[in-house]
Amino acid sequence: MYALLQTLNLILNLIWWVFLIMIIMSWLISFNVINTRNQFVASVWRVLNQITDPILKPIRRVVPPMGGLDLSPLIVFIIIFFLQSLIGYYAARAAIGAL
Repeated sequence: MYALLQTLNLILNLIWWVFLIMIIMSWLISFNVINTRNQFVASVWRVLNQITDPILKPIRRVVPPMGGLDLSPLIVFIIIFFLQSLIGYYAARAAIGAL
């Protein structure tokens, strides 16, 4: 049970990093620091959107952008934090129960 919870926590950490990279890259594109006409940048951006859009689309249906600001990644971070806290609680219980 403990190994399963740790694996779920690792997956959530990876998702967190992908979203953070996507957010930073969107800022860099918005402020014209990096350009999507560059083939590498465009391909990385496409991959990040393909990974994150299935998670963000249901949230965007419920929470529309406010004043041009997309809050859906923030909601994803809150959900990830909640799930990691829950996993940590049950992982600690599983570790104590294994003793």
